[in-house]
Amino acid sequence: MDEFVQQLANGVTKGSYYALIALGYTMVYGIIQLINFAHGEVFMLGAFIGLWTFNLGVTAFGWGSTSLVALVVVLLMATLLTPLIGVSLERFAYRPLRNAPRLAPLITALGASFALQQLVAVFYSRGQLAFPDLFPNTSFQIGGANIQLLWVFMVALALLLTFTLTAFIRTTRLGKAMRATAEDPDTARLMGINVDMIIALTFIIGSALAGIGGVLAGMYLGQVNFFMGFIAGLKAFTAAVLGGIGNIAGAVLGAFLLGILETFGAAYLGGEWQDVFAFGVLILVLVFRPTGLLGERVAA
Repeated sequence: MDEFVQQLANGVTKGSYYALIALGYTMVYGIIQLINFAHGEVFMLGAFIGLWTFNLGVTAFGWGSTSLVALVVVLLMATLLTPLIGVSLERFAYRPLRNAPRLAPLITALGASFALQQLVAVFYSRGQLAFPDLFPNTSFQIGGANIQLLWVFMVALALLLTFTLTAFIRTTRLGKAMRATAEDPDTARLMGINVDMIIALTFIIGSALAGIGGVLAGMYLGQVNFFMGFIAGLKAFTAAVLGGIGNIAGAVLGAFLLGILETFGAAYLGGEWQDVFAFGVLILVLVFRPTGLLGERVAA
């Protein structure tokens, strides 16, 4: 039982940053029916922006590794800078192809993904880089399992951001405009909604969430590399499909379930099985329930 609780906690924690990436996938798909495969690289860039910000702060201000100021500034910088990347992808890579055959933006997304990877590899590093312990290394016991305070913070932050996003979409004028655009962009445009702005806003929000997820993953894993976004992005896409692509609640549910399945598969069958579990789930869902556990739903 102790081992079960421990692995469950590990899986839920991993699911927290999968959820933040999956939200970006599901929002973009809900609005313009595009699978943005470069979204995983936005997550990776969030981690690298966090690392760069921390190193800059150490040089300029002498930050300690568990400084609360450092944690807040690193998260803030990742939140502010990753949307610039996301909205640039939308404006220059995807918008010109919006009326093109659906295969064209998909290939462009893959090309953008590899381009961002190689830019980081060339101009920053190709190796594994240690990520600082920005959160106090404190733990407590639940049911015989050792639970890190960082894990609680990650899950709580992911859930808080999910609830905030849901409230934004359901209650604000911009959120209603996003739902209208997802339902019928041509009619939304006739009703006076700036569809291009709404699509850009979707990329901004999704990229900010992925950037935060990158910092959380860096703290959880203790290291970052230029390739980390590719596999994490594919798994987050799997989570979005598992829950129901286009469905915010489904994306988060799918992310936590995938994190738990991965962790238990690695714990009881060996680490080499975790990717088998992740992509095996994707195949099964697409075959037996292609709309996901909660069903496909647009923008909410």
